[in-house]
Amino acid sequence: MSRPWTMPVGIAIMAALIVALLGGTITDLGPWYESLHKPAFTPPRPVFPIAWTTIFALAACAGVTAWRAARDCRTSDTLIGLFALNGFLNVLWSLLFFRLQRPDWAFAELLMLWVSIATLIVYCLRLSRTASALLLPYLAWVSVAGMLNWQVVQLNGPF
Repeated sequence: MSRPWTMPVGIAIMAALIVALLGGTITDLGPWYESLHKPAFTPPRPVFPIAWTTIFALAACAGVTAWRAARDCRTSDTLIGLFALNGFLNVLWSLLFFRLQRPDWAFAELLMLWVSIATLIVYCLRLSRTASALLLPYLAWVSVAGMLNWQVVQLNGPF
């Protein structure tokens, strides 16, 4: 079924911006973060906003592409629910890591975030190979973030 694209594009852009702004607002790169021992493979600071902007843009495109390919309301609603859960988990990681200063809890939560991305990839694959492929960089980046997070726990714990 061919579906209009203007409204879902606007909603996807707004959702991506809200998640990005919430996560960015919670992220505090102040003295506590600077004092942490970080692994040698930590990317330079400017890489993070570039990576996240790209990932959020790709996720918004994936969401719209998959939503347009959905055959019924139940599938659309499930897709929206999966993206909403993922956005919540994305923001929650920043809250746990930066605000609560608990990289150990953040790592445990990051495992749930990773599973939510993998679930989105599999669910979107049923609807659109393109949508599914657009989420692969997100999974890759969160995998790297997971390795960084784990190393921060190892190098600085206990918390």
